[in-house]
Parts: sequence; structure tokens; C-alpha cells
Amino acid sequence: MPDREHILFVTGKLAAPSLEQVVPSLANTVGFEASIQIAKISVASLMTTDWLVSKLAPPAGTSRVIFPGLCRGDIEKLREAFPSIQFERGPNDLLDLPDHFQESSRKDSPYGAHDIEILSEINHANRLTSDALLREAKRLIQCGADVIDLGCTPGEPWKEIEGAVRMLRADGIRVSVDSFDPDEVAAATRAGAELVLSVNSSNIDHACDWGVEVVLIPDDHQADAWLDQVICQSEFLKTQGVRHRIDPILDPIGFGFAKSMGRCLDLRRALPHAEMMLGIGNLTELTEVDSAGVNAVLIGFCQEVGIRSILTTEVINWARSSTAEIDVARRLMHHAVTLRRLPKHRDSRLVMLRDPKIHVRGEEELRRLQKEIRDPNYRLFAERGLIHALNSDQFESDSDPFDLFDRLGVEDPSHAFYLGWEMMKASLALQLGKDYTQDRALRWGFLTREEISHRDKSSSKRDRQE
Repeated sequence: MPDREHILFVTGKLAAPSLEQVVPSLANTVGFEASIQIAKISVASLMTTDWLVSKLAPPAGTSRVIFPGLCRGDIEKLREAFPSIQFERGPNDLLDLPDHFQESSRKDSPYGAHDIEILSEINHANRLTSDALLREAKRLIQCGADVIDLGCTPGEPWKEIEGAVRMLRADGIRVSVDSFDPDEVAAATRAGAELVLSVNSSNIDHACDWGVEVVLIPDDHQADAWLDQVICQSEFLKTQGVRHRIDPILDPIGFGFAKSMGRCLDLRRALPHAEMMLGIGNLTELTEVDSAGVNAVLIGFCQEVGIRSILTTEVINWARSSTAEIDVARRLMHHAVTLRRLPKHRDSRLVMLRDPKIHVRGEEELRRLQKEIRDPNYRLFAERGLIHALNSDQFESDSDPFDLFDRLGVEDPSHAFYLGWEMMKASLALQLGKDYTQDRALRWGFLTREEISHRDKSSSKRDRQE
């Protein structure tokens, strides 16, 4: 049996007792030898890789060193100083070490593949200027869209559609056109549009002239004979050599939603190999709820049924990030369905309102930590409905940040502003069920915007002044 890996964990003095509790059980569970080096610095986040190079003393046999995630600097300097040892940043919070090891064990498991195409519609595209149209198309592509769907407006002929499509195609953007006007569609396809939404008995004869793929929809999707009609029209398109995908039409909740999900299953049973598409705006746009969860469930359904393209919109505010949500969801659901694994503990970017996990240290641990502090700087924590502020002299707790601040006796305006900002985040975390870490942004899934810490900003300001 080969020797077990020897991992050295590096931490500061304040976090050392907690790390000493976590590492032994983790080493036993995962199966490695462990040692801990307590750096002569109070807070691990004050470390830099330059500082570690001169202070680090790995025991003989150390194969890997895990140092705090908040340690700043270039990791390559450590690798150059100790070329036989693997270095890696751990999580920002040592309580996340078990998850860190689970994540590391999954790195050899491929993730990110997908086979669902995203069509993002720009509604009333004819009403936008060329610059605005191109800007919006580029934004949607960056969010994960594969095809930009130009939504035309019935009764408003778009004479400039050919130029608009050529502009987008010149920028490398794939285009579909959403119109029942044969002249608009003909102009768009001449310019490079590759897909037409949609055709039924009213315009199916024109599909033979456009030379591109079309989306076939029922004349009346709620009629009893909708499936027979679609099958017949699909056969007609095949005989004409027209590539097509079929959209059975998703209805809003209260107007046939459950029945429309059944139509998808009926169509798949009737035509096992047919290409299918689903327009999901009728659910995300017409249901007053944050769209991420709705999109995730719909993409999971599409993945199971074999619906390989979806049409989404971002008109209403609660669905304004639908394209990016679907881009995450299609990867998670592909992973779940193809590997038969639950869609959890693999990609948390769609957990936005709350957090996947909340760290609770407890009052006993916080009081132990307070006894180790030797300076007047406040450490803030938020858990179990309370904001805690502790330094070398005080341990204060309150559910009301204003009452808590009054007891801290802070007079310096800049420090008061800093504590107010942090307490606002802590209060918000308690309200929503999120995890709070001082000097770090609250997590909002893929919408998170990282913050530069107060300490880093102050250091940068001093450097500029010097």
C-alpha cells in the first residue's frame, strides 16, 4: 500500500484552534497525514505569499501545502521556492475545508458540457437603433446565448431587417428571425438568418423558399388533433427537404401549463427522434417569481425529454438574467441526467437569494476567539439572528445594527462608515439566510460582484500617496 499523502495546513494564530479541530477528522475521513504550521501572525488574511516564502517550514515528506484562501500574492513564488511541493489556496473560511476536498476530488470529473442550444429573443428588435441592437445582441451572447432571435412586431413592417441581420452576422453572431411575415423572413434569411420562428399551415408553403431551418408549431396547440396535424406537417417538410424542429407550445400557469408539459411528452413518444424546441417565456415572464429556479427546472425537464433548444426572453425585471441562468442550468442538468446524479453539490451559481451553507461558530467559539485578539480592530460575525462585534476589549451582540454601533464608541468617520457598510451586509445576510464574512462580498451566485476589502483599498491608497 503506498504511503499516504502528507498535507501541511498553514494558518494564523486566531484560527489555529478551530483548524486543529477540523483537520484530524478530515484527515481520517479523506485519508492523508496532516500537520499544521501556525504562522506568527494573528489573522491569516494578513499573510502574503512573499511573507510565506521566508516563514514556511514544511516537515519532511510534505507533498502538499494548503494555505488560507485570503492570503494575497502570487502562488508561483511558493512553487519556485519549494519545487517538490504542491501549493494550493484553501477556502476563505476554514470551515469549508471538507467541501474544498470534495471539490478537489471532482476535478478529474468533467463538468460543463451541454447539448441544449439557447435562443435569446430581442423583443421588438425593429424598434431599436442599429447600435442598440448590436449592443444588446453582444450582451446576450456574453451571457451564454448561442443564437440571437430577432423578435419582429406584427403590424410594423421592418424594412431594415436585412441590414440588421447582415450587421449581426458580420460580427459573428448567429441569428434567427421571429415573424410570420413572409417578406420579412425572406429578407432576413437572404442576409444570413439561419432559423425561422415559426411556421404552421398559414405560411408553411413559404418554408420551401427560404432555404433554412424552421420551427414548426401547431395551428391550435390546445385542439385535440394538434399532434396528428403536426406529424402530417412534419412529414410534408421532410419531403420538401426542409430541416425543422417542433415547438409544442408551453402555456402559462392557469391556462394549460400542465397539459402543455404533457404535449411535450406526447410529441416525444410519437416522434422519438424529432428535433424539439420549447419557448419558455410563457412561464418565466408570466409567473411573478425569480426566474432562476423556474429556468433550472424547465431545463432539467428539457434535458430528460431530449428538447435540445429553448427560446428565452428577458423583458420583465424578474427574468432579466434568464439567459445566464439557463447557461448555468444546462450544464448542471446535463451533468445530472447523463451521469444520473442529483443536481446538487456540483454547481451553486444558481443559489442566489440564500447560500448553500451558513457557517455557525457559536458563542463559545466567538468568546474564545475574542480572548485571543490583541488589537482594537473589530471582528464582525452574523449568526443566529445576531450581529457580533468583538475586539481586544469588547464583545457586543445585537439584532439591531444601530443599537450595536452605539455601544462600540467609534468616533473616526472613516472607520464608522466601514463598520456601517459591514453591518449592513451582516444584517442583510441574517435577513435572507446568507453567510457573512467580514471584508467579503455577500454571495449572489453567478451575480456576485467581488469586493476589494477595506484593508486592501487602504493599502492601495497609501501606495499611491507614497
